[in-house]
Amino acid sequence: MKHHSTLKVALVQQAIGKNKKDTLKKTTQMIEKASNQGAQLVVLQELHQDRYFCINENTANFDLASDFEEDVKFWSHVAKEHKVVLVTSLFEKRSAGLYHNTAVVFEKDGSVAGKYRKMHIPDDPGFYEKFYFTPGDLGYEPISTSVGKLGLLVCWDQWYPEAARLMALKGAEMLIYPTAIGWFDEDAEDEKKRQCDAWETVQRGHAIANGLPVISVNRVGKEMDDFGHLDGIRFWGNSFVAGPQGEIIVRASHDKEEILLVDVDLKRCEDVRRIWPFLRDRRIETYKGLTKRFID
Repeated sequence: MKHHSTLKVALVQQAIGKNKKDTLKKTTQMIEKASNQGAQLVVLQELHQDRYFCINENTANFDLASDFEEDVKFWSHVAKEHKVVLVTSLFEKRSAGLYHNTAVVFEKDGSVAGKYRKMHIPDDPGFYEKFYFTPGDLGYEPISTSVGKLGLLVCWDQWYPEAARLMALKGAEMLIYPTAIGWFDEDAEDEKKRQCDAWETVQRGHAIANGLPVISVNRVGKEMDDFGHLDGIRFWGNSFVAGPQGEIIVRASHDKEEILLVDVDLKRCEDVRRIWPFLRDRRIETYKGLTKRFID
């Protein structure tokens, strides 16, 4: 699909509101503001409709996925009203006892351009996603839109070069990561810095290795668990866009709600790949071991 070489992208970094209704209202206002400033593509953070419920294991939270069809209709209307390509991140109920962490992309006319089900599912203190989500089964398929082919991945997928590579090999023109990641307040300051730096660095590496821009959107604010067992997660924001040489084009604060508006030069990817032709020099006949868990 033909599109302009420069794309105006909005990253919506926010904290949750008092409840889902309050949060949806705030998000919609931010999308409207981004659209009024010329955004063509708007990217929301992971599971942006409400609190990050995976902070604990609670079967009652599965009820949150029951609204999936209504959620899709809601965001379809928002995309159409504001004439933006919109990347959302929703909790999908597929069947009783079968749920996915699903990113749905809407075209400017409100139609569903495609969806991606999160493939890599973490299971760590405060991030009990394996309890809730079945791993995705739609593969790594870029989603074609009027603004380009989106290589959409989600949060824990950020750490896997294989996922980014497969999106790139299938013609993705950018890599997009809706995210929910943060610190525990009791962590040492140097450990917090190492974690955040690693998170950014690995994604910049995907930009470089694949000659593609990376768009990464994280939430802010402190969120607690249902039962008060954990002190809670302080999401570290730092949403950013990196260019095809890994250069940081724009970066958000670590604690404030904001709309990052940025012009992404898609033409530059071609120029960078001409001087750094990593795809040309891949030794594909030597990579068979990558499909093994570990090579003993």
